[in-house]
Amino acid sequence: MKALRVLNNNVVLARDEKDQEVIVTGRGIGFSARQGKRIDPALIERVFVPADGRDPDHLAEMVALISEEVLRAVVIALSEVGIEGRESTRPTLALAVADHIAGALDRAARGITIEYPLRAEVQTLYATEYAQALRLLRAINEHVDPKLDESEATALALHLVNAGFVSGDLSFTYTMTGVIQQMLAVVRERYGMDFSPESMSAARFITHVRYLFVRIEQHRQLKGQESTIGKGIRQHYPEATRTAQQLATIVELRLGQHLSEDEVSYLALHVARMTMDADGNAA
Repeated sequence: MKALRVLNNNVVLARDEKDQEVIVTGRGIGFSARQGKRIDPALIERVFVPADGRDPDHLAEMVALISEEVLRAVVIALSEVGIEGRESTRPTLALAVADHIAGALDRAARGITIEYPLRAEVQTLYATEYAQALRLLRAINEHVDPKLDESEATALALHLVNAGFVSGDLSFTYTMTGVIQQMLAVVRERYGMDFSPESMSAARFITHVRYLFVRIEQHRQLKGQESTIGKGIRQHYPEATRTAQQLATIVELRLGQHLSEDEVSYLALHVARMTMDADGNAA
């Protein structure tokens, strides 16, 4: 790996063996790095590989602006809990988490505590990410002082959810969270049932909607013309289809995106499963 640009003592823009530009970090790595010269592998702690067309120079400058101690704590913690390896193709995740942790540490040092209003929703809708966030927070707390309150896990979970999208900020994730809550409320009201968000069918519905949001964000919805399977779903579950069309209207109003016929059909399938499971449990 050869150095292209030294950002500071701990961050270097480099070219790897695949001839791609990467950002490498490590304590004191910039001291010995020289443009065009090989970087000592022993000094490399983390490799960030710019993805989604992100500019390596701009990303390297962002990395260089973050406190080395905070970035190092986050990098180590992400690795310890198995979220990220030594090489990251999602550098914005580490940067977003490090930026949040820097702010949280500053607030903690000044005795400021904040409550996250979405805590209950995050715990329910993103149970896997929330569990990961708790482990991540505990790992980070092993490397920072003062120690951070468990409430910070809510924000970390949202960053983990957001890592699945192209967008670099949390605005889309906040919107998605609100829309999922709105969808579940519509199903509850329409069918007059209070199903558990923790049930398997509800979990499948939430997972499906999350991937629907990914497809919307990446402009990769299921085929526009209704497939044979989609038609079969609509014929078999007419009431669930009407509910799914109402949910599609919510998506269109909130995101300005019209859902394809197949997307509506698969929403109907998950609505039908969720309501049938709720009926079965009630019986």
